[in-house]
Amino acid sequence: MKIGTIDLGERPILLAPMEDVTDAGFRLLCRKMGAAMVYSEFVASDALVRSVPTTLRKLQVSDDERPTAIQIYGRLPDAMAEAARMVEEIARPDVLDLNFGCPVKRVAGKGAGAGLLQNIPLMLTITRRVVEAVRIPVTVKTRLGWDEQSKHIVETAEALQDCGISALTIHGRTRAQMYKGEADWTLIGQIKQNPRMHIPIIGNGDICTGQQAREAFERYGVDAVMVGRATFGQPWIFREMSEAVGRTDAFDPSFVRSDYEPLSADWKLDVLKEQVRQSIARIDEYRGILHVRRHLAASPVLKGIPDFRETRIAILRATTLDQLFGLLEQVRPLVRAHHAT
Repeated sequence: MKIGTIDLGERPILLAPMEDVTDAGFRLLCRKMGAAMVYSEFVASDALVRSVPTTLRKLQVSDDERPTAIQIYGRLPDAMAEAARMVEEIARPDVLDLNFGCPVKRVAGKGAGAGLLQNIPLMLTITRRVVEAVRIPVTVKTRLGWDEQSKHIVETAEALQDCGISALTIHGRTRAQMYKGEADWTLIGQIKQNPRMHIPIIGNGDICTGQQAREAFERYGVDAVMVGRATFGQPWIFREMSEAVGRTDAFDPSFVRSDYEPLSADWKLDVLKEQVRQSIARIDEYRGILHVRRHLAASPVLKGIPDFRETRIAILRATTLDQLFGLLEQVRPLVRAHHAT
């Protein structure tokens, strides 16, 4: 699969853009775990144009994490075009992605993100303006429609392609669904089978295992699969999914400081520790730990251990690296024993 001239190989697994999640440290870790391409957090076009410092920091891209896509959102064509030019100049990403799918109220309620599914002409105007503004490939991530009565994604996909985008990612839910219910991949497959579509189609939604990733490729024929919430607390899921779909060349176990066998419970615990280190290196000790705690809370490595509640609370309340790592080493024998059964 190619996006422009960027060759991602056969059946690539991509890291989805997620606010407060896909910072530079997490992106790098996921790349080393086997993600074929990674996406930034959402970047607000109006804030970028105003050079808001916290927004500008989202444009930090390291060469080790490439290929990387920066995703921007907004509802004003001029601001989106200017933000796109700034992203290209400052971050020099491999791909620029347009967010037409974020369902949260503070974004969609203001007419950006998935809110543009209620104004397709404006969505297309923004897309054309951005494509004209930059030289790098422009892609789009969107949903099936605003609600059950407005699933116009088949027609919208063709129109977006006509605007000059290089790939299209579709989350198999409407905005009204938010993240509830099951993702419907039927229309994603229909778009991929549309003989008028010639750009890569990337499927997204409810892909949580290697088997599900393989079935998405085989059943719906998509060119790539994008994974979001399933990465919380288990960035190694890219290794598992890549192997399931026949990719074995992207995994770099040497990136993690560990003496244990890759994919063992001990090794996964060391991956979580590396994620903490990466977060701290890019922020500071206190905020870096706060930032990564949601991953620790969600990690399957720390779930299901008997009589673990108090220790889990202590881990999630830790505020220093020594304190946190001390607790993780303290529970290592429990983790090992639990996952050996």
